[in-house]
Amino acid sequence: MAIEERQGGDVLFERRGAVAWLTFNRPESRNAMTFAMYDEIVMVCDEIESDPDIRVLVLTGAGEKAFVAGTDISQFQTFTDPQHALDYEAAIDKVITRLETLARPTIAAIRGYAVGGGASLALACDMRIVTPDAKFGVPIARTLGNCLATNAYARLIDLIGPARTKELIFTASMVGAEDAKAIGLANEIVEHEALKTRVTEIAEGIAMNAPITIQVTKEAVRRVLLHRRPERDQELLLRAYMSEDFREGVSAFLEKRKPVWKGK
Repeated sequence: MAIEERQGGDVLFERRGAVAWLTFNRPESRNAMTFAMYDEIVMVCDEIESDPDIRVLVLTGAGEKAFVAGTDISQFQTFTDPQHALDYEAAIDKVITRLETLARPTIAAIRGYAVGGGASLALACDMRIVTPDAKFGVPIARTLGNCLATNAYARLIDLIGPARTKELIFTASMVGAEDAKAIGLANEIVEHEALKTRVTEIAEGIAMNAPITIQVTKEAVRRVLLHRRPERDQELLLRAYMSEDFREGVSAFLEKRKPVWKGK
């Protein structure tokens, strides 16, 4: 069945033949994700799987500055007890896992920043095509003082290995396009003006191939990697999200000042 196109709001959806495009549409905020936007991803994935004529999903960000520059930090002001932190990470992991398990190949078309939650979304995709100004990062050690869910750490480790994962988090540094390609975060680098055309070419080429072969291969690779992931990480999440440092990080971010870390 044909699924509904979304042409307004913070998430846009468009079909172009056998390829669907999902666009995060908050360019004024570098496409920072609201909770409602995360929910939209799950709904779109469910709808795509109901339409056998859609063979590939492309995710991209509106504007020139970012794919997704993380989760909208203002939403963290509502975190007042441990369950809020656990519910948030469980909800985000549900969204990322839904994207990761979508029975269609996914391509992230990335201009500018893919940071925090944006990096998690990009890593959950099967391929990442980037422009020369693309930057990947999870700068939580410099900004918020929180942590990732274990599955998010696992996706990083799967792509770039444990040493580089620790380097990325410990230093809160950004990885540019060339380095991202060298370490496996990016599949290909293309110029700004060619991004849409090149991603369309790749997606349409994939769409012409045997869909069951592609779907089974995607799921087989996911199952192999899944065996390395632990079942629970609640005590780690709570240590970070319930800390004084996390509250300080959120306040400092919203007040546009440098946080003062106390290790508490």
